[in-house]
Amino acid sequence: MYRSLLSLVLLGLATPCVFAHPAATHKTEPTTAEEAAAQKAKEQAELEAKYQAWVATLSPARQAWERTLQSELGGFYLPIHQRQKIAGQANAWDFVEDDPALPRVLLIGDSVSRAYTETVRKELAGIANVHRAPANCGPTSTGLKKLDIWLGDGKWDLIHFNFGIHDRSTPIADYKSRLEQLVQRMQQTGATVVWASSTPIPDVPGKFTAASMVDRNAAAAEVMKEHSVAIDDLFTAITPRLAELQNPNDVHFTAPGNQFLGQQVAAFLKSQLAQNGDAKPNP
Repeated sequence: MYRSLLSLVLLGLATPCVFAHPAATHKTEPTTAEEAAAQKAKEQAELEAKYQAWVATLSPARQAWERTLQSELGGFYLPIHQRQKIAGQANAWDFVEDDPALPRVLLIGDSVSRAYTETVRKELAGIANVHRAPANCGPTSTGLKKLDIWLGDGKWDLIHFNFGIHDRSTPIADYKSRLEQLVQRMQQTGATVVWASSTPIPDVPGKFTAASMVDRNAAAAEVMKEHSVAIDDLFTAITPRLAELQNPNDVHFTAPGNQFLGQQVAAFLKSQLAQNGDAKPNP
């Protein structure tokens, strides 16, 4: 038995071991900036091709909406939208096929507003056609430039809007002046205009101050009072539950937080539609 084991050991020593050279292995990760850029470009091209193939299957009206999104969503949100559409997932920027018997509602706002849009749609199903501006609407300066695009050509019964977090460093006088112009333009459409107070933001040194939203909500309230615009006070509604519903050191909210805000918005809009005589019962 000893001789057999010794023979096997000697045979193993005599047999050359073959190791794969690192250069011979298949590359799965880029190793240089140039390779990373090339891989990213390839992935973007593949995504674009799949997305355009999906767009080609849509009706003319839906294709027109997707063209608007391609123009307005920007380099951060557009790829997210494209991936979701290819995967068959719903999102805040879904095309809305209007029920002509229901009022049309437009939501304007930043990523906080975007995150609660789908909940608002669900809550108001059968009550209103809930649309969203084709953008992360950002600060008031962007609103002044883009509002006509967001309003489009259709008639709106109710517009629910907010600008604030992206204006946290905008001088108060400028902020109020821009809000005034935005309100006047929206009221020209004949829609009922509703302001959503900006949700709280945390104190994060060098990034956020909680006081900036308190100050801007107070300034916005003055403008809304002057123009008889109702206020959906999301700030007050969610403040008692920030520890539970807001991401740590972030302006954004958890999934339950987004749902909570969406339900608050839907309830407020429902009451406004009822006051206007536009509310329809759930089917």
